[in-house]
Amino acid sequence: SHGWWEFCDVICSDSTGRPVKYHTQEVNMTKFLHNGKQGAPSFRDRYGIEYAYLSGAMYKGIATKELVVAMGKSGLMGFLGTGGVPLDKVEESIVYIKKHLAPGHAYGMNLLNNLAHPELEKEMVELYLKHQVPVVEASAYISVSQPLIRYRLSGIHRNERGEVFTPNRVIAKLSRPEVAEAFLRPANQREVHKLVEKGELTHEEAALAPSIPVADDICVEADSGGHTDRGRLIALLPGITALRDRLVKEHGYKNRVHVGAAGGIGTPTAAAACFVLGAEFITTGSINQCTVESGISETVKDMLQQMDVQDTDYAPAGDMFEIGARVQVLKKGVLFPSRANKLYELYSRFKSIDDIDTKTRRQIEDKYFKRSFEDVWLETCRYYEKSAPAVLEKARRSPKVKMSLIFRWYFVHSSRLAMEGDSGQKVDFQVHCGPALGAFNQWVKGTPLENWRNRHVADIGRRIMDAAAELLSTATGVEL
Repeated sequence: SHGWWEFCDVICSDSTGRPVKYHTQEVNMTKFLHNGKQGAPSFRDRYGIEYAYLSGAMYKGIATKELVVAMGKSGLMGFLGTGGVPLDKVEESIVYIKKHLAPGHAYGMNLLNNLAHPELEKEMVELYLKHQVPVVEASAYISVSQPLIRYRLSGIHRNERGEVFTPNRVIAKLSRPEVAEAFLRPANQREVHKLVEKGELTHEEAALAPSIPVADDICVEADSGGHTDRGRLIALLPGITALRDRLVKEHGYKNRVHVGAAGGIGTPTAAAACFVLGAEFITTGSINQCTVESGISETVKDMLQQMDVQDTDYAPAGDMFEIGARVQVLKKGVLFPSRANKLYELYSRFKSIDDIDTKTRRQIEDKYFKRSFEDVWLETCRYYEKSAPAVLEKARRSPKVKMSLIFRWYFVHSSRLAMEGDSGQKVDFQVHCGPALGAFNQWVKGTPLENWRNRHVADIGRRIMDAAAELLSTATGVEL
């Protein structure tokens, strides 16, 4: 009556995280489905949440303070979007969140690696330490940075039972095994010692660094909205889980490092599939952009609730334009993907903005920018004179750099148009989004949730998790 579950072994973990094998006939299968609360109970206990379900950060503050509060009040956890948000605005949001959430309610902040301006990451960490932010979602890291190590190790100590206690937790969001390995190992001792020499860590904190990994937990991100490596969860998740098992054993960590999944999760079926793959928690993104609490404009939300799974495309990433990094974006009703790809093609072909032929130049100025290259350059100069004069000086010496800065302007401009909801310039909206939202739209079609004005981020999370539990119950024959 229970199908294939009757005839297989189950590998799970005991209270210490060690693998234990059982035959399904020997145990109550409900134990392994966690009474309808899929994922790892230890993950829920670690963060004080009811479901192993997180809402991820979205750039430009699209994951708003209101979104984070709504998640926390519902017994879930959300991360504030801080990418591209001024430091003072981030601080205002932290104060708001702490004011509106009761003690014990979970919340976190995004922490972005910034190779071009590492001082911004350092300032963000100092802000988080000042306000005792308990959890960060570490994103866009290629390697572990000094500011991240400082956040992780600040305040680490042994409690009265002699156990290592870390007040600052890190959930690393990544899509590559080599990056996962860096987060699963202890912090690089050379970098730790540099922080001690600068007075940013104590000798006692440094001494405990080898006993813990950089990340408490790992979130494996597959083909998601925004920055993406276009990975496949079905291949990535088992591989990184096996890597986790090997490194945990190698270093003898006392606490379990959970591995979760993100990217493409917009329906109960997708969530259930992640748990069957072995995910211990899940993180959603694109579906939360089309909710009442999201910070994107109502014009964009109206567009997003109409999209389907095929309505996304890939475009160059404005913040990493020169190296050809890609983002997944909405393509239905907009021309941004094709125009952004055209700009990158021109950047790859020419050494200078002056090398572009007159016809193409007029097309970009009149159709894309709606202003001249000269006007864009003047605006760019005004920005970099205040924020990064060294970058401006380099552009004045290099025509290629100058061209990249002029083209980068379009990416900033297109994001601003989407945030403001300028309906007269819809075709140039840059909206980071994955096909998960299209699948969600199909799931809720014909229900009150078809209209985004009835969509609330925490309600969506609970509905997905409860329906996923029902699917797994039906598949296994176990009543949850």
